[in-house]
Amino acid sequence: MNRVHRIKCGNVNCYIIENGAKGILVDTGKREYLDRVTDMCRRYNTKLIVLTHAHFDHSENAAAISESLGIPIAMNEKDTDLIKSNFAQQLYAESFFGKIVLSASLKEFSVRPLPEFKPDILLKGGDSLSDYGFDARIVSLSGHTEGSIGIDVENRDLIVGDALMNMFYPTVSMLYNNKDKMLISAEAISKTGKRKIYFGHGKPLMNRQWIKK
Repeated sequence: MNRVHRIKCGNVNCYIIENGAKGILVDTGKREYLDRVTDMCRRYNTKLIVLTHAHFDHSENAAAISESLGIPIAMNEKDTDLIKSNFAQQLYAESFFGKIVLSASLKEFSVRPLPEFKPDILLKGGDSLSDYGFDARIVSLSGHTEGSIGIDVENRDLIVGDALMNMFYPTVSMLYNNKDKMLISAEAISKTGKRKIYFGHGKPLMNRQWIKK
């Protein structure tokens, strides 16, 4: 049985998926939490890093952890432009809280360029992680960024990155590169049925209808 462990890194979550023998790190957090995340990786014999997307708060430690543990980085090809600059894909917000988060994010983008890395593995929706010993598959969740992905673990747990958010309240993503794609991804999450949703920001909750009809 695969288990998902949440690593709280301030207002950002990273996760370890483990099967009793080894683990996969999902997202890497900000540099202030490098030691915490690395320690958890060692505890669960982590063999792979998967990035849900390449915004700095989810990927700032990718290069350091990959180098220190000698493990590959996997992500979607459509987010590789964000490694060089988090401004490569424009973000928008409509809600009051979304505009606050957007303003804070853009300020951090300007002063926290990512330590550059080259992904070793390019993932797309439908890819299986069975080759790594895990009953899990990649889900395309484009919208927050062009290459946002999630990980569906044993048809039971769904790690969604920032395709959904639970910062102030559970909602569709408050920041998006493409609103239409973001809403399609949110609806696709709803259609997965009974799942525990693990957000990039906020506490896990059970799946629900994310778009009001």
